Amino acid sequence: MGEVQDYVQQATPYFVGLMIIEFVITWFHKSQTVFRMNDALTSISAGIVSRLPELLGRGIELTGYIYIWENFRLSVLPWDSPWTWWLAFLGVDFAYYWLHRMSHEVNILWAAHQVHHSSEDYNLSTALRQSVLQKYLSWVFNLPMALFIPPSVFAVHLQFNLLFQFWIHTEIIGNLGPLELILNTPSHHRVHHGRNKYCINKNYAGTLIIWDRIFGTFEPENEKVIYGLTHPINAFEPFWVQSHHLLYIWKTFWATPGISNKLSVIFKGPGWEPGKPRLGCLEDIPTISGKEIPHNPQIPAWLQFYVVLHFIFILGLYMHIFANKSFHMLIFDVGSFLHIHFPPISSVDVLETIRCFVFLFLGLGCFTGPFTLVTEGPSDPPFTSGNQDTEPFQGGTMKISCH
Repeated sequence: MGEVQDYVQQATPYFVGLMIIEFVITWFHKSQTVFRMNDALTSISAGIVSRLPELLGRGIELTGYIYIWENFRLSVLPWDSPWTWWLAFLGVDFAYYWLHRMSHEVNILWAAHQVHHSSEDYNLSTALRQSVLQKYLSWVFNLPMALFIPPSVFAVHLQFNLLFQFWIHTEIIGNLGPLELILNTPSHHRVHHGRNKYCINKNYAGTLIIWDRIFGTFEPENEKVIYGLTHPINAFEPFWVQSHHLLYIWKTFWATPGISNKLSVIFKGPGWEPGKPRLGCLEDIPTISGKEIPHNPQIPAWLQFYVVLHFIFILGLYMHIFANKSFHMLIFDVGSFLHIHFPPISSVDVLETIRCFVFLFLGLGCFTGPFTLVTEGPSDPPFTSGNQDTEPFQGGTMKISCH
């Protein structure tokens, strides 16, 4: 039997703690690093919403992987061999490089990944700004490993690869010397998040920067990086952040003549237009002056306090949801994110009043109830498959086992 802990969920309190430490450091040092509450809450809410579908069942990346493992595996590498773990580490990181690269070079994949790049700030909260759709578009990149890497080993490295990438989203860590040659570092990843022309389509690495060096996509940090999309969306509304590029593809698809061109709208780069190269032309990207001002609408201090206070409560609900698999709380949590996220004053109306009353009702002891997504307890784990004799990797909540 293989039981794999949900390390990402366990790391959530540490994410929050490190973001607070980063904020304190930048505040004391009066550095140029900007921590805007509206942008940070947008990033955190995107991260939370991106994980909520996991409550509805086993993730598609694990379902597909286990299916290939159980039906088509070519070899069974011993789960307890160091070589298996090192191979899984390299395999997951190599697959991530190509997933990440294709997410910038294929428009339909970019529609999901652009969420992560939509922040005009670069701090630890940016790491949490994830798409709710990306895992449903990207899982195929990991399937070749299912031919020989046990699912439990894969599941561990999939999470560790993601967790490693949290700390590189910061401006307070400079050049790391010799480590820059091998590892993906904050300096390398700052380039990746830049909209300067020299930053476009560079540094796709997850953990090891060697993939970019090998495949010709490496670029060192040479000048001040301006972050965000080449055409900023100037919005903090969670649904719009997640969906705006899909709507753009939809409109462009129908407006573009010819079936070949229509397919190119979906499968070529986000900068492609008829008559241009697959990835578009670098000259079409707006030139950066270095004086760009991020979108930062001003709202009253009392409304900022109101939103932050409710956001803290909703963050607690999120932790409760994952602990108890509460279906009614899932619906309420998503609804709350869509409604309170820095609304204009005119929208704080009857719906907001109703939401507050429901919030109060649930907070008075109605967190648990008959509406659960998964039966709690070891008898019905959310991630279990087949015979339970193969991989004795104990401890945790994400259970994966195979024939």
